[in-house]
Amino acid sequence: MDWASPPAPTRRMAPTHFVGARHARERRASTTLAPLNQHGGRFMLLSSRPGYCALRRGRASCPGAAYLITTITRERTPVFRHFPAGCAAARCFENPMLLRDSHMLAWVLMPDHAHWLIQLGEVDSLAALVNRLKSSSSRMAGKCAGTESSIWLAGFHDHGLRAEEDLLGVARYIVANPLRAGLVRRVGDYPFWNAVWL
Repeated sequence: MDWASPPAPTRRMAPTHFVGARHARERRASTTLAPLNQHGGRFMLLSSRPGYCALRRGRASCPGAAYLITTITRERTPVFRHFPAGCAAARCFENPMLLRDSHMLAWVLMPDHAHWLIQLGEVDSLAALVNRLKSSSSRMAGKCAGTESSIWLAGFHDHGLRAEEDLLGVARYIVANPLRAGLVRRVGDYPFWNAVWL
């Protein structure tokens, strides 16, 4: 991606789909929930639970729309405290072969989770793109961390940004995660983040 001339993000109306608290109320009897995430929602342990396929069918993918994606590591293990594993995963987030015609507008890799601000292209659905990013980063980081098992928890949280939401404000929120977590005193001191607005 050419950082000197970032893609002009289009701001289209996109549906919000939250795999979390709303569905937890509906499926409480048959689903085990993970701890609260930092956005106040819950991540569901989806892959082996009844209704997982139905939840995925409800996820909308609108080409050109911007999505805030959050994915967490299995058991919230801080895999990315291991610097080489973090570097390997971060390289995947900006790999044009993985993104295809989608654009990574901003991202941060925390020790046990990642946030991505993605403008979806025409080629892939949101789920296909996220799964490709997670699969590749899991393989690459796993080699560095000495594990062959999947690093990421199945599923992810997505929020389709509405037209009135400020992309730059969401990007600032994403890259300020290490500050809020107390990992660094300045954003520039944290190694695992980027944004097209730089």
